[in-house]
Amino acid sequence: MSLDTVAKSRPYSEFLKSCFLMAVFGISFAEKVSLVKCPGMYCGRKDTGGGTYSECGACPRGYQPDPDTICQRCEDSPKFYDWLYLGFMALLSLVFHWFFIDFTNKRKRTLIILHASALVECILAAILTLLLVDPVGSINIRSCMVHELSDWYTMLYNPSPNYTTTLHCTQEIVYPLYTISMIYYAFCLLLLMLVRPFVSYTFVQSRGTKSIYAALYFLPILIVLQAVFGGLLYYAFPYIVIVISIITNAVFLSSISEQEVKPLLKEAFLNLRNLTILAGHWFLHAYGIIAMTQLNDPRFYGTLIALVPFPVLFYILTVKFTDPDRNVQDMS
Repeated sequence: MSLDTVAKSRPYSEFLKSCFLMAVFGISFAEKVSLVKCPGMYCGRKDTGGGTYSECGACPRGYQPDPDTICQRCEDSPKFYDWLYLGFMALLSLVFHWFFIDFTNKRKRTLIILHASALVECILAAILTLLLVDPVGSINIRSCMVHELSDWYTMLYNPSPNYTTTLHCTQEIVYPLYTISMIYYAFCLLLLMLVRPFVSYTFVQSRGTKSIYAALYFLPILIVLQAVFGGLLYYAFPYIVIVISIITNAVFLSSISEQEVKPLLKEAFLNLRNLTILAGHWFLHAYGIIAMTQLNDPRFYGTLIALVPFPVLFYILTVKFTDPDRNVQDMS
């Protein structure tokens, strides 16, 4: 090959080399542009296939943005604490059912059927809710991990790039912990209207109608409570359960007519109804302790459960020092 031929072919080869480099760097630059992290805490890009991604926005339900703000499908199972939280939200409706059944009726002995009906309704609602949540038809739950309080309130963290337009990335980052309680309460409301009127009319001479009306109020209130304060309840419910169980326990014991040690012991432990109420308080107290400690050290924290009856015994043994009527008489 002559020098002239080499000289003529060199510009062509340089041109091909330049085209190749431009193509390689162009593709790399395009990929870099498409993978720029999204603004805000909860915005992400959906993988549309072929190595391309969508614009920044909310991830689909059941997905979370990873550190590169790419929407990733959640494949975790709820933690022990998550299950305790869901149990707390389920117990709320049951406790309210039982309270209003008892509160709206003076004759207590014939109400066991209404209490049993409320329990069955809540159990069926829980089963239907678990079967409806992904994976459908299974009592297992596919969930996303909860990292911080702000995960519950993504609507408050929609970014505004350059302070011009708002990028809407509101989504259920804590899937399905935010909506599953609402679904459960909706099923409770549906089963209440289907089952309770029949039970009330057939077995207790329509004495349960007032408790039905009460449930038609407090179930929607619980849905709103979950929508507004779900994140706060998630972190605070162990302490709420412990404090309320102690307070209501004291209120119940103070409602007994004879405020003496022996009558209180007799009424609290020999009366089946009162003993059932006390056992319910003890269960809630133990539930709060388990949720607060998560039994990370079973040997140590397990012994705390043995102290659950202590508030009742403390009230009964010190009642003579706290009875207002007795103190007034002593002063006179």
